Amino acid sequence: MDWLSYISQINWLAVLLAFVASMVIGFVWYLPAVLGNRWMAAIGKTEEDLKNISGGAGIWVPMMVAAALTAILLAVLISKLGLDNALAGGFFAFVLALVFRAGGHMIHNGFAGRPVAVTLIDSGHDLLAMTVAGAIIGAMS
Repeated sequence: MDWLSYISQINWLAVLLAFVASMVIGFVWYLPAVLGNRWMAAIGKTEEDLKNISGGAGIWVPMMVAAALTAILLAVLISKLGLDNALAGGFFAFVLALVFRAGGHMIHNGFAGRPVAVTLIDSGHDLLAMTVAGAIIGAMS
């Protein structure tokens, strides 16, 4: 578990900025005027349906923890690989997002019978958010 030793080399400001960027990208991506209306139509929900979902922090906290852990792991891997610029960090994160995040959406949404639009919208978000996070971390390495 040698890679865990790189946690001490993490630029925590870069991780924080990557996390915040990821949250902002998600907020804008799923705004009704951007892709939110298409996403809601694809999942068969209305804005009112989503406002009435119970769960509060139970919905937001796991998502934020996942985004934070993604930024931390990206920082560890980018440090371990010696990627020290925005292009290298962003490209590495893009490849990870393409394989693991978009690939996961394709697998799970395909078997669940969800519309392709859901997969494309969610995968696009993950690709953009992780690429930007990787670029930030790489630039600040």
